[in-house]
Amino acid sequence: MFGKRSLGLSGWALACAAVICVAALDASVHAVSSLEERKLPMKFAWNQDGQSGWISATGIVAADTYRQFEEFARSRDVRGATVVLDSGGGSVLDAIKLGRRWRELRMSTTVGTAVQKSGATNTMRPSIKPDAYCESMCVFLLLAGVNRYVPPTAHIRVHQIWMGDRADDAKSATYSAEDVSIIERDVGRLAKYTFDMGGTGDLLEIALSIPPWKALRELTMDEIRKSNLISVETLADILPSVGSTPMVSVGKAIQERFENEQQKTAEIKSKAQTVNTENK
Repeated sequence: MFGKRSLGLSGWALACAAVICVAALDASVHAVSSLEERKLPMKFAWNQDGQSGWISATGIVAADTYRQFEEFARSRDVRGATVVLDSGGGSVLDAIKLGRRWRELRMSTTVGTAVQKSGATNTMRPSIKPDAYCESMCVFLLLAGVNRYVPPTAHIRVHQIWMGDRADDAKSATYSAEDVSIIERDVGRLAKYTFDMGGTGDLLEIALSIPPWKALRELTMDEIRKSNLISVETLADILPSVGSTPMVSVGKAIQERFENEQQKTAEIKSKAQTVNTENK
């Protein structure tokens, strides 16, 4: 269940200022755009490379995502295709529905963002930047692939599922018995989905131990393997044309600066929420 409570005008102004600061750090603005797109409703794009193609899926899963995917798939042969994910998560039930559809279509999954790379003949060809994020319910979409690959530089992050309209201030919010019943029902549905997709209890145990008022927990590569989020060893196993050439990667210094600014933005938003609460 996904939802965000408004920060108020002053909170959004501060948050936007922090994002502008990130853009000023480096000319590589596409990294900032990726952050913003990851929080917007999911979009699908077809990337053609020679005789084969693959799908980039960027953004959060919303109520309309399943329908949009069906429309996207109607004009393409997506059965057995690979989905490349860069997502901040989204709705629990809608992600489960989409994940089951991907499994029906025998699709494979990985994590990354689509980029255009110059080939040997100076022609542009699609490639993948692996320094991407798969967070919250995106992790369970990743699990839907019949074949799954996680690049070593990808960020796989989990936390508890929660009622979207109260996730931003979960501790202070009030809950009815019906609310608790809904949460427990959806936890049960998520658990069944996880095991149906071949996931393990390790993934559920870690995810369900991180409350929404704490930072998302990034899985180690060992935990990713124990959760069965990896089923093949190389990208070439699911995308031979892309996996046969080096992936595109953001430099470590730029990536660290980008992540530091993300943290600053989160701190500014938190302070803005505190100010808004005190002024009520």
